[in-house]
Amino acid sequence: MTAIDDGLLSPLTVGTDASVADASVLDALVAAEVALVRALGTAGLAPAHAVDAVSDALGWQGAGLPCLLHGIALQPLAAAAVAGGNPVIPLVPALRAAVPDAARAWVHRGATSQDILDTALMLTARAAADQALHSLAATERALSALAVEHRDAVAAARTLTQHAVPTTVGLRAATWLRGVRRAAERLAAARAALPAQLGGAGGTLASFVELARDAVEPSGTVRTIVEAFAAETGLAVPDAPWHVTRWPVTELGDALVQAIDAVGRIATDVATLSRTEIGELAEGSGGGSSAMPQKQNPAAAVLIRSAALRAPQLGATLHLASALAGDERPDGAWHAEWPTLRELLRLALGATAHAASMTAGLRVDLDAVARNLGATRGLLVAERLSLALGPIIGADAVRAIVGSVAAGGDLAHAVRAALAEAGAADVDVERLIDPQEYTGLAGGLVDEAVSGTRPATPSTRHDRQQEAE
Repeated sequence: MTAIDDGLLSPLTVGTDASVADASVLDALVAAEVALVRALGTAGLAPAHAVDAVSDALGWQGAGLPCLLHGIALQPLAAAAVAGGNPVIPLVPALRAAVPDAARAWVHRGATSQDILDTALMLTARAAADQALHSLAATERALSALAVEHRDAVAAARTLTQHAVPTTVGLRAATWLRGVRRAAERLAAARAALPAQLGGAGGTLASFVELARDAVEPSGTVRTIVEAFAAETGLAVPDAPWHVTRWPVTELGDALVQAIDAVGRIATDVATLSRTEIGELAEGSGGGSSAMPQKQNPAAAVLIRSAALRAPQLGATLHLASALAGDERPDGAWHAEWPTLRELLRLALGATAHAASMTAGLRVDLDAVARNLGATRGLLVAERLSLALGPIIGADAVRAIVGSVAAGGDLAHAVRAALAEAGAADVDVERLIDPQEYTGLAGGLVDEAVSGTRPATPSTRHDRQQEAE
């Protein structure tokens, strides 16, 4: 067997996806099996010598860590997994052969393949989520710095691709920041909720009740096994077996999609604003062209967008598999999850890593920002003219001002002429048509985003007033 994907057609993920590679999944599978033996020991069922023998033979590194020195060959295991439909079936005899004779009976004792594979996938997902969260945190820091630096740099806001009203470069970065922060919070919550899986063959834990039949309270001993298993893996304690209740997978998948959405939204703006005719943004080191040496393509943005285009469909597949998880173990739906979840994790790893580096090196061309701001000769403030001058000169007169400027006229001259005709001379025209004077709460919104605070609602303001009194 040979690997079919070293990243040649997936430049997004090169150098970021080792934590979800087959070798890492195998390490997690072994760690889950060792954790089970250790949990049986904690519950007083497996003898200490067997626990130690299995732990030593299979390279136990500690609670929550993968087993890296187990010595199980990956490719033969993958080939042998075909017959039974999952890799745990051939893994168990390989593990038993690797431990001393006296300890072999305790390997995989009471478990079913899904217990081990689901737990290993959660371990793999946790490691990948930690890596993605690290990248998202770096992106937050870069965006915060960008928002602060350009807090008051006025730019043209665009709606439906057209110039609309003034905004600021800082607010645009703050908007990206809010999306990334929200996504990171959701991914962190999903990561913290990832549970171990232990249910036995049919999700009843009957095998573990049987193992604990001589205990004073078998059900309590079984609960001890489950809790100890979760502790040894570092995963959350499940409230029940979730063989066919797949919320751990779908909720994680949704959080991953949201994270990719958040950085994809940044990449979309970067790709648009780095267009030659706009030129407001540029990546720190753009990608070149094989035929056109003058080009500096927004390569990171392009790669991130490629992930954002794929991720939602992968998330939808996880939901489809969850909905079709029939009986007490799904016939195909469970199997469809494995590569789907892994690919979604892989995209999240690549997209967030590229987002961190892209935002750290992002350059703003303030000359281009100013040039584009004036492209409509002041009509970015047309909304303000309607609000401020409509009651004075009438809506028709405001539309006439806009029409004359659109035809090439001067905005200040047109406004003054309309005011003079209406007999209104006490309007500060220069201030009225200055885009800097029509950015609303942009500065405050930037400050709140950077500080992580939220504006007070009417109810919270009332509460604060009562506290002050």
